[in-house]
Amino acid sequence: TFDLIKENIDAILHGQPDFLQFNDLACETAGGKVIFATDEWFAPARNLLKQEPPEFIASAFTEYGKWMDGWETRRKRRPGHDWCIIQLGVPGIIHGLDVDTSFFTGNYSPFVSVQAASLGEAPTLALEGDRIGKAASESQFQAVAMLHSELWEELIPVTELKPGYYDTCHNYFSTTYPSRVTHLRLNMYPDGGIARLRVYGVGQKDWSCVTTKDEVDLVALVNGGVCLGYSDAHYGHPRNMIGLGRSANMGDGWETARRLDRPKILEVDVNGILQVPGYEWAVLRLGHPGVISQIEIDTNHFKGNFPDSCKIEACLLTPEEEREYISGRWSSDPGKKWRVILPPQKAHHRHFYSGDLLALSGPVSHMRLVIAPDGGVSRLRLWGRPTSTRHTS
Repeated sequence: TFDLIKENIDAILHGQPDFLQFNDLACETAGGKVIFATDEWFAPARNLLKQEPPEFIASAFTEYGKWMDGWETRRKRRPGHDWCIIQLGVPGIIHGLDVDTSFFTGNYSPFVSVQAASLGEAPTLALEGDRIGKAASESQFQAVAMLHSELWEELIPVTELKPGYYDTCHNYFSTTYPSRVTHLRLNMYPDGGIARLRVYGVGQKDWSCVTTKDEVDLVALVNGGVCLGYSDAHYGHPRNMIGLGRSANMGDGWETARRLDRPKILEVDVNGILQVPGYEWAVLRLGHPGVISQIEIDTNHFKGNFPDSCKIEACLLTPEEEREYISGRWSSDPGKKWRVILPPQKAHHRHFYSGDLLALSGPVSHMRLVIAPDGGVSRLRLWGRPTSTRHTS
């Protein structure tokens, strides 16, 4: 799928790596966590997985030194190098990483490497409490040694990092590792600091344990849902809509810029829906094709900037058809595949749609949320039953 959507993403991201379109499988909001770190003297490793961008506070110090928004180890004065183990919140296929050194300018790690593994059983390792000023204990080293992480597959070889200035802080790495990953080992050589680790990919759920009678959220991040294209993401990416739980704030949702083609004087139709010429859209692929029975659209936190209305279109595409739509950047419908499954509805709080409101006629694999004229949506859920039809991922 990665190769199929490359052209579309390149156009959207204007030269940035194409894998940035995908979900951050390691983010703390997706359940990612650091379960081991050799040293956390200046700043704890759990900061690597924060959702928000790093910040710098010049006056902030702790009893151990300068406060930094990332993972920073002490200056090493013994053999070896520093490393940590990250348990992905959503196991899946990784397409790229961003090793972000923001604000680590004279204290960033000079080199880095990343190893990957798919562990059948999650380790019982855990890091709890305030970790600043601490290092791994002998018992923690003994426990992590059971994972033999030094032998894990190499995802990124030893590579030089750039310092954390504005124009050099994002160290992007593309990968074609084909297997499902559950855990990563991040190696710093020999020590230093890293602000964030973003692990971009597509979740891979084991659908063999889900029957065709089970109702699941087919577009959820944890079930393999992924955004394949959008018209605008000025304030927030559409992939946020399929995250875990309800949104934490407006930044944890999809929000567009205000459209400039809005009429000077707004008017509504008999149903109270604004009559505007323009709209915004986002296309997502379900983690598994299925028959939709209920749709949830939640505009939580978008109190003065929710869309006036929304509708949902859906279709069932093969990988070849998906490629054709992506090559056209979703701007046309050559196969006349899209059909409206939820007609325009007012959108200003948490809505649940089912029954006669939905025009359902079989399984779907892709959906398009259309909002008019613009605004923000925090969460989108498509509840339904998976079908035997399966697309490749």
